[in-house]
Amino acid sequence: MKSKIILTLSFLVILLGFAAFKMDDDPFTSLLKKLDDYTNKYPQEKIHLHLDKPYYAIGDDIWFKAYILNTKTSTPSNISKVLYVELINEKDSIKKLVKLPIISGITWGDFKLTDSLGEGNYRIRAYTNYMRNFGTEFFFDKTIKIGNSWANKVFTQTKYNFVKENSIDKVTATIHFEDKNGVAFKESDVSFDVQLDFRSVLKGRTKTNSSGDAIINFSNNKSFTDKSGKIIATLTLDNKEKVVKSIPITSTSNDIDVQFFPEGGTLIEDLPQKIAIKAINATGHGENVKGTIVDEAGTPITTFQTDYLGMGNLVFNVQANKTYSAKINFGDGSQKDIKLPLTQKTGYAITLNNLDTSKVVLKIMASQSLVNGEELKVVAQQGGNVYYVSKAKMDKQVLIANILKKNLPAGIVQFTLFSSTNQPIAERLIFVKNNSDLINVALNTTGVSDLRKGKSTFAFEASNQNKPVLGSFSVAVTNASKVVPDEDNESNILTSLLLTSDLVGYIEKPNHYFLNDDVKTQKELDNLMLTQGWRRFLWKNIINNVGPNITFKPENSISISGTIKKGNKPVPNGKVMLMATKGTFFIIDTVTNADGTFVFDNLSFPDSTKFVVQARTKTERKFVDINIDIVPGQIVTKNKNGADIEINVNNTLMKYIKESDNYFNEMSRLGLLERTIKLEEVTITEKRNPAKNSSNLNGAGNADFVMTSKDLSTCITLSQCLQGRLPGVIFKGNVPYLMRSQNQAMNIILDGMQVEAEFLDNISPMDVESIELLKSIGNTAIYGMNGGGGVLIITTKRGGSDLSYNRYAPGVITLNPKGYSVSREFYSPKHETPDSRIDLRSTIYWNPQVVATENGKATFEFYNADEPGQYRMVIEGIDAFGHLARKVYTYEVK
Repeated sequence: MKSKIILTLSFLVILLGFAAFKMDDDPFTSLLKKLDDYTNKYPQEKIHLHLDKPYYAIGDDIWFKAYILNTKTSTPSNISKVLYVELINEKDSIKKLVKLPIISGITWGDFKLTDSLGEGNYRIRAYTNYMRNFGTEFFFDKTIKIGNSWANKVFTQTKYNFVKENSIDKVTATIHFEDKNGVAFKESDVSFDVQLDFRSVLKGRTKTNSSGDAIINFSNNKSFTDKSGKIIATLTLDNKEKVVKSIPITSTSNDIDVQFFPEGGTLIEDLPQKIAIKAINATGHGENVKGTIVDEAGTPITTFQTDYLGMGNLVFNVQANKTYSAKINFGDGSQKDIKLPLTQKTGYAITLNNLDTSKVVLKIMASQSLVNGEELKVVAQQGGNVYYVSKAKMDKQVLIANILKKNLPAGIVQFTLFSSTNQPIAERLIFVKNNSDLINVALNTTGVSDLRKGKSTFAFEASNQNKPVLGSFSVAVTNASKVVPDEDNESNILTSLLLTSDLVGYIEKPNHYFLNDDVKTQKELDNLMLTQGWRRFLWKNIINNVGPNITFKPENSISISGTIKKGNKPVPNGKVMLMATKGTFFIIDTVTNADGTFVFDNLSFPDSTKFVVQARTKTERKFVDINIDIVPGQIVTKNKNGADIEINVNNTLMKYIKESDNYFNEMSRLGLLERTIKLEEVTITEKRNPAKNSSNLNGAGNADFVMTSKDLSTCITLSQCLQGRLPGVIFKGNVPYLMRSQNQAMNIILDGMQVEAEFLDNISPMDVESIELLKSIGNTAIYGMNGGGGVLIITTKRGGSDLSYNRYAPGVITLNPKGYSVSREFYSPKHETPDSRIDLRSTIYWNPQVVATENGKATFEFYNADEPGQYRMVIEGIDAFGHLARKVYTYEVK
């Protein structure tokens, strides 16, 4: 770990115009102390999931290990002890959720991909409850492809063509329909529904032509904020069966957005500055462009071009009283003029050269009028830890300092330039590659077998700076001839914890920057730092003492808490008993405090455990109300990695899913296949409670009327969605009333919390999963006086809670909380004696917990499968100090 600057000590910096900075009791020292206090008070967490494979097929298992770090200490987090991992489908619906205990910053689990899922683009999202306070941008969120061949009769391949007519984007979608063997469905009826921005823009019918193609034309009339969506296409087979396919729309045009980013944040006249360029096409991918900078008279000044993924830079000196624009030339021959960012007459600029392997060169430039001896400061920090700080008197126009990289931590380091009044005036991110923060994994491969079904034994020694480390590692071995890795686009422990978890937005091909350590790659990585967003915290919040709103406390265990009331008054010293009735068995009790609240914490129980809570007053009277505390579930936000969505999932994965078919067929022949796979399937239907996540006290879905998200796709405000569609309900403005009780507004319950009736239009319709109307006395009675005017139960995606409960008698309720998921053990067959079984696994070995002991040594072994090919092993891990490990090894099985 790098030495952090201790605020009570003095230290020196390298100088060429910079002065030694002594930590004394000045305002700037107080500011740095505020930074330290702020990040100690509000530490954050970040997560990496090591997955066994980059993509899957229905019937597979997703095996994963989670590594959770404290961003302040860069060590395994001890803030949270509970992790949530979700599998989310293309409809932004959570299909699977596991809740896992975290021990010393690690945990592991799995998802079984059953036939109820279907093919498509899925997301794996992981977070702690505490992370929700800082926004979903910093969750682990990865898009994965899941193919389906076994339970699939119809395969599609879609191509989009874009034209622009009178500024309106016209789209032609050509959808090809064929079976598993490549035989086209000719002259077949197709009905379709084109949806953009969660709204239907076109519905209709057509037929496939003699090639099996259905052609659909639609427009984006610019009223949609999101140029993405889907086509729901229904193909009618010869036997009248209908097959429904959901085809992603990733864009509605071939537009390319080009942006210019001055280094440090602002262009200053008469100062030579680096300007970064980023060009992104409509699907979110980088697109290389060329161009020329011209002045207001059209005189060419300089040329530029992007080098990798639409990113590049140029050095440019903006002259006073001139304006500039860029003439962009695109790959298709089209052109566009874009104005450069506005300039300031005077100011300061910061520039960093990060290409030297041993040092970072820092340069501060000032306008001539600001060469007045004012004192500026520079701070380099990561995670709230200051690694470099200096002050400089601007007695010349350019000041330079050299910072040794060995004193900086691996990962993103933020440099900030402060004015003489301690206000941030320029900022720059760099990425530091520092191997001293990594674990070296020395792999012993003498025990590796190159035979099919051969036993391979591996050993390794883990060390950091030649000292053995005690660490926790995960190992995944796949047949890379079947599961072909996309190395540039891999997410791994280094890309997650050092790069993407500290940046906002989509990072294309993150592992590209870690595959090579040459100057070209370093330049490409630096362009990423110049153009990507940063938002772990803002200096202005530090300066103004504005902290985040901590709504969600760190979870140290599963807990059940609530309040006991009688006649709407708290019951102090009440007796509360918690009894597990299904899944496990225990009985514990407690008493309420002066506010009538109680808590059962340090609970650990498996998922699907059911409980009974019984409450009495101090004098054993049972007519009390038990109100359980409900933490709303995390809603599903827009996929920040939408650019990773694959339009033709099955076609892209065809080779892999056919290989998976062979494996499933063999497992079925041996009677070893879990009966979650259907041999044939036309459509996938899901029988479920339309309001399954509801906080309805009568039980989810027990209502007089239920609406779901599909009923809310054609309106802007929620009151518009509901007017005239809720039986027996009228609206006065945006406030709902029962027709029989127009003097009392309806009670609105949002994710288990009561809100004012006027709050209705603050809820976005696209965020709503279900709405339940309670108006009959049988359904409203449980809400007492609050239910007299009727109740609307609104549940967001995925709002509500993992804790549902029902009242059956006074002083007694039943609970069905979300418990810990039981992690399964990976099945690795032992081929110790010859047998006739064919082993066709694609994941050869998975072990989430390989421990290197005090001497840094660890061993593991497994048997190869029955197929030859390149076998690829990925080892990832961490030690107690937060040093990270990643090792990739391939070997040939003949």
